Amino acid sequence: MKGKYMIIISFDAVSSDDLAIMKKLPNFKRLMEEGSLIKDVESIYPTLTYPAHATIVTGKYPKNHGIVDNTIFKKGDFSPNWYWYRKYIKGETIYDLAKENGLKVCSLLWPVTGKSKIDYNLTEIFKTKPYHNQYIQSGTSGSLLFQLKLNKKFGHLRKGISQPALDNFVIESAKYVIEEYTPDLMLIHFTDVDTNRHHYGYKSREAMDGIVRHDIRLGEIIKILKNKGIYDETNIIALGDHSAIDANKIIKLNSLFREQGLITCTKDGKFKSYKAICKSLDGSAYIYLNNPKDLDVKREVENLLEDVVKMKEKPIEFILKDDEIEKVGADINASFMLEGSRGFYFVDDILGDVLEEIKEDEVGIVPHRYRGIHGYSPKKENYGTFFIGRGKDFKKGIVVKEGKLINHGPTLARILGVDLKDTDGEVVEEILEL
Repeated sequence: MKGKYMIIISFDAVSSDDLAIMKKLPNFKRLMEEGSLIKDVESIYPTLTYPAHATIVTGKYPKNHGIVDNTIFKKGDFSPNWYWYRKYIKGETIYDLAKENGLKVCSLLWPVTGKSKIDYNLTEIFKTKPYHNQYIQSGTSGSLLFQLKLNKKFGHLRKGISQPALDNFVIESAKYVIEEYTPDLMLIHFTDVDTNRHHYGYKSREAMDGIVRHDIRLGEIIKILKNKGIYDETNIIALGDHSAIDANKIIKLNSLFREQGLITCTKDGKFKSYKAICKSLDGSAYIYLNNPKDLDVKREVENLLEDVVKMKEKPIEFILKDDEIEKVGADINASFMLEGSRGFYFVDDILGDVLEEIKEDEVGIVPHRYRGIHGYSPKKENYGTFFIGRGKDFKKGIVVKEGKLINHGPTLARILGVDLKDTDGEVVEEILEL
């Protein structure tokens, strides 16, 4: 590594389409001019935050790194835990290898890092069950004293996981870490735009304001690096994990499965058992069979899905099965994978109509539902994200039209001088100062 330090900043749900705005903002513009830009990066399938961030640090598809969803599928659990912990990732990560090579590592809300060996680790973990204790979960999954110090200094800025308060906490924490600890490798996850796209829509004013706030946050990082005298020694990587698409209709396949006897419920409508069940990935979905070897059930499910495809509303764009799922890099334990058409997304509800149009409340928020959605196939048109690399290890003024998320891991590993094995991606040499 020609530079002494590396900071990887993930701007969740910021897309290639947003580059038109980012080029007009001073700090994103600066990085693009001083470094290399990959304009349209193809994410992974499903295009969800946790699988994508695991791909960034491993260079693998979800089927190979093991994070096939945001949440862990468990029979009858409709508020599942997320893939919070490092143990779920198969194989090595760039931060593991950095540690092994004697580098100090910091992570601020980077997904799937809980209980890792990261030196300074503020983990992204939140309550999903009434009996969960946020403080105990976070404290025991990351660097306890480090987290206590950040929360004592900046915890007043937070309002749970609401935005922009959460990212305001993260940026102050990042500035403090750079000043006080100066880690060799730093991973930062900002979710302002993602949250606002979910609540208000892809092109909403709230989401656009989030991009502007991200530029200000980027500027604050640049400023602290300059004040500390290490800006020229730092490789700054600004990237996205996926894009988003507006939707106003939901698909409840579990309701259909219940009607057809594939899911059984108690008299009061609570889940009891299943022969087939839909696990939402928002824009796409997995179908799991309780007994994957039961060919009669599999044929019955396939026929039902084909009927949904033929509905006049055309809610499902395509169906994948068996080796087709493996080829796209998704969960090989699923019997089917479904792609929602634009404007549709999946939910796990077992009651209600199979198709439902979602309504906004008087302030423009969809209660208990989303407006901006991801999780779709990365092959969808105008659905890419971006990558910017600036520093001594990146060429200046290089613009690459297209790239892949699976290439980030090998490329960053090359810069760090570590050997990331068994990747699905490859080093993007054209942007590097080798």
